[in-house]
Amino acid sequence: MKLKGEIVSRGKAEGDCLVSPEPISFFGSIDLERGTVSEKGHPLKGKTIAGKILVFPRGKGSTVGSFALYRLKKQGMAPAGLILEEAEPIVATGAIISDIPLLHRLEKKHDFQDGESLILNCDKGYVEIP
Repeated sequence: MKLKGEIVSRGKAEGDCLVSPEPISFFGSIDLERGTVSEKGHPLKGKTIAGKILVFPRGKGSTVGSFALYRLKKQGMAPAGLILEEAEPIVATGAIISDIPLLHRLEKKHDFQDGESLILNCDKGYVEIP
């Protein structure tokens, strides 16, 4: 199944997805050294985002989040790709400067599950669930 969406940051990624029902701040929710969710009370606390297709509603927090995402990428701890309901400027900028594929505003709702294998094609604007 292919789901079309709007391209924010081009590129391609494959991997297992990690789903958050809550927004994420890359500066505040993520341990930048380990690439794990560290925010107290967050549903993904302790889980690794590195190499995952991270699915979440939207970002939150400071504009420093864009640079935190860039730092994660440079350290090899960033997600392979991002799928959001709405990519606000902080996450969009972070994905663009970090060359992380980002798709948002999917045309159809899909109940993504942790561990589900995805192919994210942000050159053509779709996510494929094989």
